[in-house]
Amino acid sequence: MSPVRITSPTAADQIAYLDTAAATAVGRDYKERVVDALDLRPGHAVVDIGCGPGTDLGRLADAVRAGGLVVGVDRDARMLAEAARRLADRPEIDLRAGDAHAVPLDDTSMDRARIDRVLMHVADPATVLTEVRRVLRPGGVLAMAEPDWDTLAVADEDVRTSRRFARFVAGRVRNPTIGRELVRLSAQADLRVRSVEATAVVFRDFDTADRILGLERNSARAVAAGELTDADVQPWLRRLTDGPLLVGFTLYLVTAEA
Repeated sequence: MSPVRITSPTAADQIAYLDTAAATAVGRDYKERVVDALDLRPGHAVVDIGCGPGTDLGRLADAVRAGGLVVGVDRDARMLAEAARRLADRPEIDLRAGDAHAVPLDDTSMDRARIDRVLMHVADPATVLTEVRRVLRPGGVLAMAEPDWDTLAVADEDVRTSRRFARFVAGRVRNPTIGRELVRLSAQADLRVRSVEATAVVFRDFDTADRILGLERNSARAVAAGELTDADVQPWLRRLTDGPLLVGFTLYLVTAEA
């Protein structure tokens, strides 16, 4: 069963979305903190589960250097093809087709593992973390970043429309509250939680918020689904466009040890 995504179903749009999110200030900041949490050393073997178009594989490879190994796993052949194109000159990066529920790696073969905004889409997050526990060596470290879409809030005088929009967006994600569940799921997978951070992701610019959260496209979908009316949405969007804008949600960064 394919992941439910907020973004358009075409590969090109998904790749553009991932690139845009990674290029935002908050995207650059949290991704750097996730890599720092991994405490990567030269010679380490690290797996990025759900690597997409390889957005972060080069950064991981820089950290483990020529003696290390970076494995990028993704179930989408189009994403892997784009990653292969982007990273053709990086022999230390190994791209593998595979499902997060059955990671194509041997037991205790990895020093580090990374999961970035993937668990919110998968059918069974608990199984994925059990798989991560299997492939990590004793003392190996997992770093995760996942949003809690149930915390999405849009500031506007029409609180009712803002709340309905937020509920609609959260309802389009398979596991909307996964961020707050990472500690519990890690413990169930026999992973010892080392650190937990809750980061407020805040947008003040309409264009950026629209690209990341789909203010226009998702409000149109909500109207089509009968969750909102056009009479609600049009003045709401005009006020958000004119500003001042404040939209935010919580992103959880959790580090655990095998």
